[in-house]
This record gives sequence, C-alpha cells and structure tokens, in this order.
Amino acid sequence: MNAFRTLLIVMFVGIVAYTLIVGVTQGWNLIPVFFGDLAAMTWPGQFNFDFTCFLVLSGLWIAWRHQFSPGGVALGLIATVGGILVVAPYLLLATFQASGDMPVLLLGQKRTKA
Repeated sequence: MNAFRTLLIVMFVGIVAYTLIVGVTQGWNLIPVFFGDLAAMTWPGQFNFDFTCFLVLSGLWIAWRHQFSPGGVALGLIATVGGILVVAPYLLLATFQASGDMPVLLLGQKRTKA
C-alpha cells in the first residue's frame, strides 16, 4: 500500500509541476487546444478522446463508490474534469480511510459490510 500511496503522490506532484510549466509557457487556454485536436482527427485528438473516456470512467467509479449520493456525483464530476489532479488525492485519502483494505478502497465501505 505504501508503494501505491507513493505513486499517487508522485503523480500528483508531477502533474502539478507539468501543468504549471505548460500553463506558464503555453498559456492557460486548454479547451480550444483540446477540442481542436479532437476535431482535427489526428493522433493528439485520438489520445484526447481516449483520455476523456478514462476520465469519464474514473468519475463514474467515484460516483458509484459513493452510491451515487449527491456528494458522490459531485466528486465524480469534479474528477472527470480534474483528472489525476483530483483522483490522486482522492485515492490517497481513501487508502487511509480504508486502512489499506483493498475491497473497501475499490468498492466503498457500504458495499463491503457483511
């Protein structure tokens, strides 16, 4: 579990640093670039589409894990937009709340009660 937690921290710090560098050098206007690549039907667009599918799945998983409660749906939507910037801290906190128990981490506390 410690290796997984370390990975989450490295991912979070890495994406924050990378985002800051790109934002400062390229500007903060991601949306037109992202959708422009999609519309161009190029490899960057294919990657963006694939990435978007993963974001939607991660957001749905978070909402499902919280029984589609209003808070869970909100977290899922935020994760869908925020990517690893949101999912890594969420999972890091969840690993501690689950006390390292993988079924609890993956399914949520309510689904693992006997």
